[in-house]
Amino acid sequence: MNDTKSMTAAKVILKPGKERILYQGHPWLFSGAIATADRGIAPGQVVRLFSHAGTGLATAFYNPKSDIALRVIAREADAEINHAFWQRRIEAAVTRRARMLPPDTNACRLINAEGDGMPGLIVDRYDDFLVTSFSTAGMEAWRECVHSALRTLLTPRGIYERSEGRSRAREGFEERCMVAWGAAPPAMLEIIEHGARFLVNLREGQKTGFFLDQRENRRLVGTVCRAAAVLNCFAYSGGFSVHAARTGAERVVSIDSSAAANELCRQNMGLNGFSSSQHPVVAANVFDFLRDQDELFDVIILDPPAFAKSQKEVMAAARGYKEINLQALKRLRPGGFLATFSCSNHVDGALFHKIVIAAAADAGKTAQLLCEMGAGPDHPVILAHSEGRYLKGLLLGIE
Repeated sequence: MNDTKSMTAAKVILKPGKERILYQGHPWLFSGAIATADRGIAPGQVVRLFSHAGTGLATAFYNPKSDIALRVIAREADAEINHAFWQRRIEAAVTRRARMLPPDTNACRLINAEGDGMPGLIVDRYDDFLVTSFSTAGMEAWRECVHSALRTLLTPRGIYERSEGRSRAREGFEERCMVAWGAAPPAMLEIIEHGARFLVNLREGQKTGFFLDQRENRRLVGTVCRAAAVLNCFAYSGGFSVHAARTGAERVVSIDSSAAANELCRQNMGLNGFSSSQHPVVAANVFDFLRDQDELFDVIILDPPAFAKSQKEVMAAARGYKEINLQALKRLRPGGFLATFSCSNHVDGALFHKIVIAAAADAGKTAQLLCEMGAGPDHPVILAHSEGRYLKGLLLGIE
């Protein structure tokens, strides 16, 4: 896209009453809300959005191939969408992160899709490299503009693109993983988080290389790990394990079924001065490990992958979450702590609470809610956009 590209004159008119969700601040409209749309609108094209009565509502990306047909990018129907518009949006997001990034930390999310007014765009910073992801047709159309703005504002060593996953396929695009600009990231890049050191693989690691959304939760959970025996389930590269050890855990056991993740966990523990003899890393299925385990722990951390990737998988996911929380609760000493998470978008906070309550009842335990957790402040979510609050966490005291 070039600097002269502006909003088109294409119009979309909603069915009566369908504008209410926009007035509440929600950024999405599904295809069933549309009464009429101008012919020939290309996927990802910018459109002006009107109520059935003719009131201008918003400016949005339109993709007739997607169930989420309209994604709002401005709250005015006459917004001019060009290079300068995205430059301002990106600069505002970057400036906000600069004010909130904690000391001794050089990795964070710079742009969080709808939360920063750029639906379908993720930008993560790892020291002096950026990782981008475009998952909607709308942001895909502005890809070159986005990369240009990032280069101007941040002068990174390199930008690596990881545009992949189900959402991109639903928008009608193939996956794309490549060096988008500048230098290629090294096979392993060292970052700093609250003073802890981690190796990340930007090309092949989970998400964009690291679970940046758990940064503040890792620090929080670490505070209850002093002098404790800790079990970190689904440990991946050892984020929670490192922070537990750094705050004085007596012993940290890290469990993951992936050999590659376990090796990276060992490296990260060693990078921070902790030996695998004192803090073992175990290759195992977490469900089997918990069922077969006799040892009791003072702190157990459950941070599994998403058990439900669609609405039809929610009931099976609920059974999985209940079982794993039940088994973890059985392995906790009285007075212990359980940090339990769900990153399943389709399992909302209320359902997750009910699941953990049921697990505690079946285990004969009393669970005291100490803190509710979510993604860190560099992962902002529009208040009315509950779908954006994918990460749910509970820190519980267990008796």
